[in-house]
Formats: sequence, C-alpha cells, structure tokens
Amino acid sequence: MSVIAFEPASGIVDSAVYENAVTHLRAARVVLPTFSELADPTTIAPGIRQATAGIAPDAAHPANLFRIHWHNDEARTGLTDTPGHIVLDQSFTGVTAPIVVVLGDRFPMIGAHKVLPAYACLAARLVTGRFDPAAQRAVWPSTGNYCRGGIAVSRILGCRGVAVLPEGMSRERFDWLEDWAGAPEDIVRTPGSESNVKEIYDKCAELEADPVNVILNQFSEFANYLVHYQCTGRALEKVFQTLSAANPDLALAAFVAGTGSAGTLGAGDYLKRAQGAKIVAVEPVECPTMLHNGYGEHNIQGIGDKHIPLIQNVMNTDVVAGVSDQSCDSLNVLFNTPAGRRYLVDRQRLDPALVAGLGLLGLSGIANVLAAIKTARLLGLGENDAIFTVATDSADLYVSERMAMEKSAFPDGFDAVNAGEVYARHVLALSVDHMLEATQAERRRIFNLGYYTWVEQQGVSLADFERRHDQKFWRKLQEQLPLWDALIEEFNRRTGVNRPG
Repeated sequence: MSVIAFEPASGIVDSAVYENAVTHLRAARVVLPTFSELADPTTIAPGIRQATAGIAPDAAHPANLFRIHWHNDEARTGLTDTPGHIVLDQSFTGVTAPIVVVLGDRFPMIGAHKVLPAYACLAARLVTGRFDPAAQRAVWPSTGNYCRGGIAVSRILGCRGVAVLPEGMSRERFDWLEDWAGAPEDIVRTPGSESNVKEIYDKCAELEADPVNVILNQFSEFANYLVHYQCTGRALEKVFQTLSAANPDLALAAFVAGTGSAGTLGAGDYLKRAQGAKIVAVEPVECPTMLHNGYGEHNIQGIGDKHIPLIQNVMNTDVVAGVSDQSCDSLNVLFNTPAGRRYLVDRQRLDPALVAGLGLLGLSGIANVLAAIKTARLLGLGENDAIFTVATDSADLYVSERMAMEKSAFPDGFDAVNAGEVYARHVLALSVDHMLEATQAERRRIFNLGYYTWVEQQGVSLADFERRHDQKFWRKLQEQLPLWDALIEEFNRRTGVNRPG
C-alpha cells in the first residue's frame, strides 16, 4: 500500500510531480475549492456560484467541485442555509429523543456524500506533489460510493480513475460506474461483498506494483478524516443550531455513524469538541469486529468490514452499536413499497411527509437510524436530547437489493401483515442488545485490533500506529486544516485559472 502521510500538510513532496499537476489542471481549466469553502459554501465567490448555477448537478464539469458540500438544495442546483435533513420523532421511532438525519443524497454526481472525501483525498495529493494527473491513475478501493466519487472527481480533472470494489455490491453501483468509467477495465471487481476489504487491499497491492497506479485508500487517507471533521461536523452543527433556535433546551446528545472507512466518524470528533456529543460507532451484528473481535458477512453496504480503519479515532469512541442487516434489508422493503408506505400512513397514522422521507435512507442510513434508537434507549435520552446521524445515500441505490429481499423473504408478496411484522420487529422491538459503552480498556482492545491490518499486513510502523492512541495526534491533524487551504490556494494561484467574481 502507498506510503501513508502522517503529516499530510507538511508541504510539497515531489516538485516535478507538483509542476506536472499544475500544468494539467491549468489546461483542464480546473479551480480547486478549499476545505473552508466546502464547509461554508456562502464563502464561495459569487461569480463561481453564478457560473455553477447553469451546470447540471450530475455533469462531469469542474464547476460541480464547488457543489461537493452539504448545503445543496433538494434540486441540487441552489444553496440552503441549513443542510437538508429529516427529523424522526417518537411517533415513528418509539423513543422520545428526536433523531435528526442529515441527507447525503443531495451531493452532486453520485447522490452520496462519499464524493466529499474522494475530492479531499485527491486534492490533498495534488497540492503536495503526490499525484501526477497526466501520467498516473487514481485507484479508488471502496465498497461502492467512495469509488464512484473518485471516478467522478477523476473524470472532472481529466485523469484516469480506477474503481476497485467487491463484485457483490448493488447493481446500481455498477450501472453508474459503467456509465462514468473511462474503460471497462477501470472497474475492478474483487471477490465477496461488503465485508471483504482484505480482498480489495490484495488487488490494490497487485495494481500498485505498477508505479503508474496510485492507491487512494479511504481507510488510511487522513484527508478523509479531516474533511469530515470540518465540513460534515460543521454541517451537522448548523442543523443543530437551526433546531435549537426553536427549542433552546435542545442538546446535541450523540452522533451516530457506521464505521465504514471511519471518515464520517471524524464529524463526531468535531461535535464532541463543539457540543459535547457522545460518539457512537455502528457495525453489523453479523460482523461484530468492535463488539466481539468478530468476523462475518453482511449486506449493510457502507459499514463494518472486519477491520479497524487507520483513520478511526477509536480512543474517542463512547458507544459501539450493533445492527442486523436483516433489519436494514427488511426495512428497505417497508419504506419503499406501496404496501409498506400505506401501512405506515393508514395503520400507524404516521405523517405522509415523514414516510416519504424514509425513502431518503439507504441501507447504511437505515442502520444509523436503528443504532440511534438503540442509543436513546441505552443512554435514557429524552425529548431534549437530539441524536444526529447521516444518510450517506438514498434507497435509489438499493432497488435491486429491495427486489431481491422481496423475492427471498416475501415470495407471496409484501402485504400489510408483513409490513406490521417488519415494523414491530425491526423498529419498535429494538432493545439495547449488541451494544457496548466503551471503557478505556474496551477502547484499547478495539484499537489493538487495527494492528493486524496496518502493521502486520500494510507495513505501517509500530510507532506511527501507536501515535494515534493519543488525542494530541488528532488535535494536531485538526490544527492543520488552515494549512490545507493555503496549499490549495497556492496551487490555484500557480495554475492561473481565473476564479469568477
């Protein structure tokens, strides 16, 4: 695996590669947004926002780099002051604590927030002379959304991108990749499904033997952590500030997110520091790595992969929550079929707008909501204790998964009786099983699990691995964010591409 930059903003690593990147982006007429601009898009120059307004949100156009943020409106063509979100109340969840879900389907090109870390990881390499877009290929190891984001960003920058993902991921992911990838060989299918990350790493090691291939591993690229710390953290805080203006007694009690690459969990570090929120890491009970040092296969596409990411700040985690993929697959049917929606509206008397909003949750978003319900019960949270989470993507990416679940679990058709059973079993009957309040000893145990992947398999030095145990390491990373913006601004100055406005 590529050498991992533990000091990511330390400056230009290779001046020749840097100059090649400057020349390439100058010719491509690309301006790179800073992390600060993506955290607060109102700071983007008015001229850029005006130029972007005329571009389709799914076009492979440089202007869409300035839409890689949480503040897109529902049409993904304008800005909202408060990021899009839905609030799930007791009428649906059965718990008094409000659960606030911030929506990732508003991101451009891929309809998922993973395009944000994909941009950050490639931009970080461009502005430090660690990627030559004219001569090298960006390889994106992923279980689906990150590699799609990487392919989109690569295409905008006019460089070759390669998606590496398990063959068992949703059909919709591959349909998108087949439309966007430069060539069929740029889609590399590895054995297995969501849990088979080692197989992805093995393929990347094989590809890396050719120096033209540069691996942008979301599990070890600290730019993934940093962009979520700043951009996702501030976006969620903005939603909280909007809600607390209407209810001054509201507290941001917890942030819940699936492990996945652990990038999104970086927002938890921000929210803990700014609002005192507890951090809840979610994994499948079918693959209980953090809970039980375990392993297994599951279908919650986007979380939990039999290992601990290098960029996961384990020692800052407060709770681990396990959720079943059977729950997520079953609720995907309930939320996205006429019979399921009719049951929720007619029999449960739920607000039709709330029920429609459930279609904005992909499989990992459903898992996050279930973990939030369990967290409310475990911690005894009340009506003024908001739990925040994200929906990485929407149900649109899992139509094939829903159809497969309907066929296998409900061969006679999904009706109101099935809907009632699913809702009762997978929402109302949720308990605090498969949960862990993380003591210091438990955090250390989970931290130690990463040794086998990163030190023994991927060649990270033991000293670098251990540095991540201390919160000073993470604070030092966070303090480098202004340096990243300075590097991006200098790179843009060197390209000489004019910024409108």
